[in-house]
This record gives sequence, structure tokens and C-alpha cells, in this order.
Amino acid sequence: MSSFYTIHSISELHEAFGYKKPNHPLISVINLAEVAISKEMLHLKIGTPFYAITLKTKVAHPFRYGREYFDFSEGYLFGIAPNQIIEVDETSEKGELEGWALYFHPDLILGYGLYDKISDYSFFSYETKEALHLSDKEKATLNAILEKIVEEYESNMDEYSRDVLVSSIELLLNYIRRFYGRQFLTRKNQNTTILSRFKRLLKDYFHSDAVIENGLPKVSYFAKQLSLSDSYLSDLLQKETGCTAQDIIHLHVIEKAKTDLVNTNKSVSQIAFALGFEYPQYFSRLFKNKTGKTPKEFRVGLN
Repeated sequence: MSSFYTIHSISELHEAFGYKKPNHPLISVINLAEVAISKEMLHLKIGTPFYAITLKTKVAHPFRYGREYFDFSEGYLFGIAPNQIIEVDETSEKGELEGWALYFHPDLILGYGLYDKISDYSFFSYETKEALHLSDKEKATLNAILEKIVEEYESNMDEYSRDVLVSSIELLLNYIRRFYGRQFLTRKNQNTTILSRFKRLLKDYFHSDAVIENGLPKVSYFAKQLSLSDSYLSDLLQKETGCTAQDIIHLHVIEKAKTDLVNTNKSVSQIAFALGFEYPQYFSRLFKNKTGKTPKEFRVGLN
């Protein structure tokens, strides 16, 4: 069984990777070329309280995105939210890796607008295989922001330092979100295939016993079937259709409900239960929210 190791502070983080002492208690940028990962850390499951963004530009082995090779060999980036578990799966000597890792504690952004909206940056919930693959130009843009962050926390701190650090982090996150948007566009064919598979899975779910046994399907069910994270699947579908995965599920349910309301004599409750709703009232609220009418009003209007 793998061991668990919790890192509580930036100082402990530096110590774990044999890195120099940090300059700031809440934020650090680590040069991966100066990091050594020992055999003792192999398969160790590590938890930290930090947001982390890692850009690797040199790796020991080729990587794939699902079944496809990465779009860019110049670098790939991924984010990790606080308290997610990271498992170390390969050792490395100093100089074998290239790139950087930004770590910052949520307390750094507490009291700023970024603290309330950081959950909007859904790439922190993506799986590592859903990494962002960067061109040289994109990589240079992010590196320039990182240099400013390092320069700020390594200089003499003053009353404006935290403002500058938080605004720089937000700028970095916005560029990453923009570059992910580009990646969704450049993977149009792959995304179309995923969309088709998602719609087929959705249709099959309601034609099987799954809806009776498990109720209304969750995004996590389809994400697992497609070997994607919930957040990545929703963002991909949003780019392709303008709707999140949850929206598409609800729209499918509403269309099935309309068919039953028109073509059968089933009660609203019977239809709701058949579609996987535990409570008919929730079904009626969803139906009205999507159509502007209650199920009964819809049925009467057509008759």
C-alpha cells in the first residue's frame, strides 16, 4: 500500500524536494531542473494545501493525451487544487527535468476577488492527462509572468507586494484559460468524437435499466465512461455546443418528458420516476425552468 505524506507549508515543500529555503511563506516558484526525486518518494501519495501550476518542458518519457500523442512537444501544463493527492511515479536527478512549478496558498488571495472566483478556473480539477500543451509563444507568455512573480516575492516586500502578486497570479490564470480555449479548438475532430460518444451514452442510459437502478445520470458517470474528468468534459462540451454536460443531460430529459406527455396517459409523477427523478416536484421545476410551462400546462396546451 502506498504511503501518505502531507505537506503543510512552503518550507516543508522545499525541504521535501531538496530545494533552497523559500523567500515567501505563501508562494513559491520552483525550478524543476533543481529538483531531485529520490526512490524514497516513489509511489508516495502527497497532499498539500496549495494551488499548484506546473509547466514541464523536458520529460524523461513520451506522454499521450488519451490515445493520442501530445499536440506540442515544447511543453505541457497542468493545475492542481488544494488537498488533491499527487502520486510520485518516477524518480529523477537534478537536471533531468525542465520547467517550473508555481505553488500558492489560498490565504495569499484571501480578501481579493480572485479568492471568490478561483473555482471558475476549472482546469484545477482536470486530470493530468488533460494537460495544456503549449506552443513556444504561449510558453514565453507564461514564463514572462512567472519571472515577474519571482521578482516580486524575492524583492523587499512592501504594502503593495501582495496586490502585485495576486494580480499577477490572476493574469497567469486568465492566459491559461485562454490557451485551453485554443486547445479545445485545435482538437476539433477529437472533441466531435467525444461529443458523439457522450450523446450515444446518454441515449443508451435511458434505454437501459440504469435509469431505474441509479436514477438521473450524473456528469461523473459519463466522464468515467469517456475516461475524462467531470470538469474537462463539461468545458469541452461547452466549447462544442454552448452547453455544459449537465445542461445537455437536462435537455435530453426534457425532450423525453415531452414525448411521454404527448403520446401517453402517464401521470406527471409516473413520467418523473421513469426518468430517474426521486421527487416529481424537482422534475416539474426543471421542466418549467427549461420550457416556461409546467408539465401539466404543456400537456393541456398541446391537447
